[in-house]
Amino acid sequence: MILMKDIIREGHPTLRKRAEDVPFPLSAEDRELAEELLEYVINSQDDELAEKYDLRPGVGIAAPQVNVAKRMFALHFDESIGEDLSMIAINPRIVSHSVERAYLAAGEGCLSVDRAVPGYVPRYARITIKAFNLDGEEFKMRLKGLPAIAFQHEMDHLNGVMFFDHIDAKNPFPQIDHAIVIGGDTEA
Repeated sequence: MILMKDIIREGHPTLRKRAEDVPFPLSAEDRELAEELLEYVINSQDDELAEKYDLRPGVGIAAPQVNVAKRMFALHFDESIGEDLSMIAINPRIVSHSVERAYLAAGEGCLSVDRAVPGYVPRYARITIKAFNLDGEEFKMRLKGLPAIAFQHEMDHLNGVMFFDHIDAKNPFPQIDHAIVIGGDTEA
């Protein structure tokens, strides 16, 4: 089980590395890691488990955040936040995206960042993605809103990019024309 002590924090060099593709068939170690990533986000959204194990709530976590530079992450949203999506994405990619942008009104957070970083993080409002599941089967899906933002946040982790790299320090809350504003904030 992944705990907060297993999640590396900003400044750690692994967070700035481009992660490596994961070979198939998955090794037992890679399969276990992918399952543990999903288990973390599910457990972190359960109030009792989060309190018991001192887990910070998150909707996504990427392998580089637990010091494994491999291209995999997990996302989990349940109906309580208006979404219903649970996935492990291995070797994911964005194959198309909208011109329209979206951002979280309250800004983004990250399990690897222990401070608030004010500012808007513009993302694509809608994306079409492809990734592989645990059995090496490719899947394709369209995402919008919060799941699209979280997917892009996790993709950044696989490419050594942190969410605050997208924030203009001189103008952290710019007017973003023709963008969808999504309420609430999230950690990934």
